[in-house]
Amino acid sequence: LCSRGVTARYRHLLEDLRTLIPHCKRESKLDPGKAGGEFGGGMAKAINDIAEMRSCTTVLFLECRKRMDAYLWVGRTGITAGNIGAGAGAAGGAAPVAAQGPSVKFEITNVHTMDELRLTGNCMKGSRPVLTFDESFDRLDDLRVIKELFVDVFGCPRGHPKSKPFVDRVMGFYYADGKIWVRNYQILEEQPTNAREAREERKNTGSDRQTNLVEIGPRFVLNPIRIFRGSFGGQTLYQNTDYVNPNVIRAQARKMKGRSYEQRKGAERMRKKRREEIVVPVDPLGDVFR
Repeated sequence: LCSRGVTARYRHLLEDLRTLIPHCKRESKLDPGKAGGEFGGGMAKAINDIAEMRSCTTVLFLECRKRMDAYLWVGRTGITAGNIGAGAGAAGGAAPVAAQGPSVKFEITNVHTMDELRLTGNCMKGSRPVLTFDESFDRLDDLRVIKELFVDVFGCPRGHPKSKPFVDRVMGFYYADGKIWVRNYQILEEQPTNAREAREERKNTGSDRQTNLVEIGPRFVLNPIRIFRGSFGGQTLYQNTDYVNPNVIRAQARKMKGRSYEQRKGAERMRKKRREEIVVPVDPLGDVFR
């Protein structure tokens, strides 16, 4: 699901994510103006209602602002019931209760889609991935929550009708510089061309086949902003203190550009003032040879 007004790059990224998630359910664009504006109000309610109608437990929402900044929302939603078979009016039947998240808001940077990269990696469409996380996702509490959400979203259930019963790709999530780097690789097994190579490979790795990883794409970087307790809103469980809003960065860049203009104009005024203060003394012998 994405908001209305996304650029072509982020729209292609969303299509790539849909390709990586074979069990996903597509939905048309969501208009922030008609949905009620800010999150925590009409927008969050609209997303939860859409997820409830489509029987989805997790939501991947791509929000674009000013046609420059993109934000990715990942959260749990849907309904849970104490007794699904019993009706609302039946004795002892529990009414459905909205799930309570959590949800995470990321800023997407360094986006490169599959069509843009044109890498050599290739895998079967609809295959189930192997999700790999570095050790930071087990060490930090906020990354533990993000890891569980990524497993729910990108992990395809076994035996799903829309998935293929093959595992031929790896999705890697790496934490560096306070950001999450996402990569997608193909598991490529190469057979040796002769008996000598097979013997050396078996001696080194214990198998006569050489396994390599070839990148497929897309690649992007997620900068965690905030973790909410509820579904697309609610109490803040974690807030990234190192995060700087892109509007602030652009404002500082404009301010630095204006400061350089002021410095250049100040240097021009000082140069003009020095020229006026310079007085050349009169040479007494200047008119002798005229």
